[in-house]
Amino acid sequence: MTTPNPSQNPQSTGRPLLTAAWAAVAVLWLVGGSNYLTRMMLTTMRGSILEEIPMSDAQFGLLTSGFLWVYAFASPFAGFVADRFSRRRVVIISLCAWSIITWLTSYARTFEQFLVLRILLGLSQACYIPAALALIVDYHRGPTRSLAVGLHATGLIAGAALCGVGGWLAAESGWSHAYLLIGLPSLALGGLLWLTLREPHREGAGAAPARLVDAWRSLARPGAFYAMMACVAVQGAVSWTIIGWMPTQMREQFSLGQGAAGFSVLGFLYVAQIVALLAGGHWTDRLSHRHPRARIFIPAIAIACAVPAFWLTGWSPMIGFTLASLSFWGLAMGFLGANMMPIICLVVDSRYRATAMGVLNLFAAVSGGLAVYVIGALRDAQFGFNLILTAAGFGAALCASLLWVVNILTQKQSVNPRGA
Repeated sequence: MTTPNPSQNPQSTGRPLLTAAWAAVAVLWLVGGSNYLTRMMLTTMRGSILEEIPMSDAQFGLLTSGFLWVYAFASPFAGFVADRFSRRRVVIISLCAWSIITWLTSYARTFEQFLVLRILLGLSQACYIPAALALIVDYHRGPTRSLAVGLHATGLIAGAALCGVGGWLAAESGWSHAYLLIGLPSLALGGLLWLTLREPHREGAGAAPARLVDAWRSLARPGAFYAMMACVAVQGAVSWTIIGWMPTQMREQFSLGQGAAGFSVLGFLYVAQIVALLAGGHWTDRLSHRHPRARIFIPAIAIACAVPAFWLTGWSPMIGFTLASLSFWGLAMGFLGANMMPIICLVVDSRYRATAMGVLNLFAAVSGGLAVYVIGALRDAQFGFNLILTAAGFGAALCASLLWVVNILTQKQSVNPRGA
């Protein structure tokens, strides 16, 4: 693993480069918000779309499933592109591509046209997260790395929260107008990015250029990354179980309205996650001075704390336990989200960080999609949701255990912490 030269560290060469490092996070925060807004706004305008484009529920579901499948399987290759070429250019091209596709979606008039555009959206957006996070950790190489990643992640949550704007615009002036109004400003954001975003010196830049075969060989080498992939797969399954089915559970168990149930789930989950992304990122940054693997074991402890909350929720009818479990899982995901790319920096070759992030995206998306389907099948088979939540608790325990394995294997492999 390549050790960075301190003289090339943006945070060690003076205030101007430190300012540039935070400016990069600021503009990428806006881009991340656009990324999640444009991918998720479809779910808020179902009625308006079906009024103009006849399709079955299965076809409407395919618009999201098709996006996720393409996004998942394109992510590892998109990550390699960011490792091989300029990450700044990858981010800008990705943003411009999904903005143009969002704009073009306003002209879709058949299900087939809509599906093709959703698939293209998945391809374009798969390139963003690996490139953006790799760029951020190249700017932030020491005491601000986790906080910078966590701050960027709050932009993704903000974009997800704003997707309701799409539904409001669709109700007021039509879904086509909503896609047009959201797509064009995102395209203008590409111009801002071109003018303000700069490519930092890349860790490992003095080594041989990234090659796809070498990337696969490096990531396939037995070690901590295997445990990391398993951890992210389990985390994706638990998270999508919560997002996909907890609103239904709360509506059925506590007789809440659809809006109240959805707001309760996403509100408690996202607020706790934002708090942990910022506070947890700052805390693990400070602890990493004394304990270089704090970015691994602190999220593991946070995930473990969510386990009893899931079990209490599964076996108690009290709404307080349900809201507590959502808050604890949101905190856990915030701690993990702020440290995901910093953990990658500890366990993989610095030349293949974006590729590794793409692989983890693949595992999280595939396992999450399977979990949503399996939970639906279990409900059809009359399995009680209390058993499902109990299983989610075991999943959280497994996730924490796998992350602790990453911690142990990283220690055994004696990964140089100075790149963290």
